[in-house]
Amino acid sequence: MGLLVDSKDGGGGGGSGKQGSRGGLNSFIRRKQVDSVHVKSGGQQLAKELTIPHLVAIGVGSTIGAGVYILVGTVAREHSGPALAISFLIAGIAAALSAFCYAELASRCPSAGSAYHYTYICIGEGVAWLVGWALVLEYTIGGSAVARGISPNLALLFGGEDSLPAFIARQYIPALDMVVDPCAAILVFIVTGLLCVGIKESTLAQGIVTTANVCAMIFVIVAGTYLGFKTGWAGYELPTGYFPFGVNGMLAGSATVFFAYVGFDTVASAAEEVKNPQRDLPLGIGAALSICCALYMLVSIVIVGLVPYHEMDPDTPISTAFASHGMQWAAYVVTAGAVTALCSSLMGSILPQPRILMAMARDGLLPSFFSDINKRTQVPVKSTITTGIVAAVLAFFMDVSQLAGMVSVGTLLAFTMVAICVLILRYVPPDEVPLPSSLQESIDSVSSWRGRNSHEISEEDPKAYVGSSKESTKPLLDKVDILVELPLIEKQLPFVNLPGNWKGKERVICTCS
Repeated sequence: MGLLVDSKDGGGGGGSGKQGSRGGLNSFIRRKQVDSVHVKSGGQQLAKELTIPHLVAIGVGSTIGAGVYILVGTVAREHSGPALAISFLIAGIAAALSAFCYAELASRCPSAGSAYHYTYICIGEGVAWLVGWALVLEYTIGGSAVARGISPNLALLFGGEDSLPAFIARQYIPALDMVVDPCAAILVFIVTGLLCVGIKESTLAQGIVTTANVCAMIFVIVAGTYLGFKTGWAGYELPTGYFPFGVNGMLAGSATVFFAYVGFDTVASAAEEVKNPQRDLPLGIGAALSICCALYMLVSIVIVGLVPYHEMDPDTPISTAFASHGMQWAAYVVTAGAVTALCSSLMGSILPQPRILMAMARDGLLPSFFSDINKRTQVPVKSTITTGIVAAVLAFFMDVSQLAGMVSVGTLLAFTMVAICVLILRYVPPDEVPLPSSLQESIDSVSSWRGRNSHEISEEDPKAYVGSSKESTKPLLDKVDILVELPLIEKQLPFVNLPGNWKGKERVICTCS
């Protein structure tokens, strides 16, 4: 089975067979095989350590950020009203459609690079180059923005905005006319060092932080439900009804809260490090997205029921809702949840960047420096350190809130390209469909076996082939007994079991006349 032209060898896209063209349109549309040539040749590989629980920890930790603690109030006041839970449900369904695309491509093409890798396989090098840099921009700016958001929330746990120690508190520098954030840079360096230790160790740490965040959200749900039944759910007893802004307002709220689900694509970037990608990746992505959707809906149902939507505080809706019922201490739990959510989201933002840079370096679009993998930890340490330094500098010096809109551009481009890739796979010729490495190796072994047997048969019975027999009236092939071991496609051929000690093999009787 012929696959796509490998990026190292060059050539036209789609298996056209043209080799050596490195420029022009052929270079723009050149596509690569499912597996990187470096992996096929036995080169450096990432450690296969991740299972379904690890993937769920990465997905939930990358998706649930501190934004949910703010979106509840903003969207309810301006768009959805009491129908906020339905807005989260509709946004979750839309995110699930994208998640299904990622799950299919990640299981069929289990290699590092996420949307960049899929685009290179299905569309071409030029578009993949744009997607790769869009993803790097998205994760870098997103990670820096998350890091700068940690210090204000962390200060609230210590008693106020000015309660942090001086060496990690924000400082204004008149000469540069900017506010620097040492705490953000320190946190980025800590996360970077943790990612360099190993994928299993860093995922374990992210799982612990994510568990703390989920526990804080469960506290909000349980305590809020108790208060709601105690006070009578005042937020739902309104004369304006369940849809004060109409259905259009509810749909507008869905568009706003959709970005609360962005982050599950981080799971796809770690596909090369999954032990059983064909099974674990779809389950991990689906489970992570389902958990996030359930938590978002339950939190929104509770908070909107405690306080009427028009009385919500747009900045701290959850803390204010509890404080209005005499539970001021709950603000510390909510703030702790926000801090853990931001830390987990920071790890989820930095984790994919080195793997995307590594995938681009493997394909020759970046220097080979970025594709080096540490032999002991089996992670791209050089790429990780480079990524951490850039993100730390941005988090320390820049107010990235003005650049945060570019994160949405990268997300939109990546999601669009992944959906297009799935459509392409539906209609490409069968001999160009990307296959997992295990299946492709089995097909290659069967093809090589057929070639060897054809050669042996031609030597033993040359009359069986056209042009080698003087008696042209004889059939092209006499009855030939062939011993073949086909573990993957045994259900597709009519095998005939014969007695004897065949040790699990099958005898196929091929009769041609």
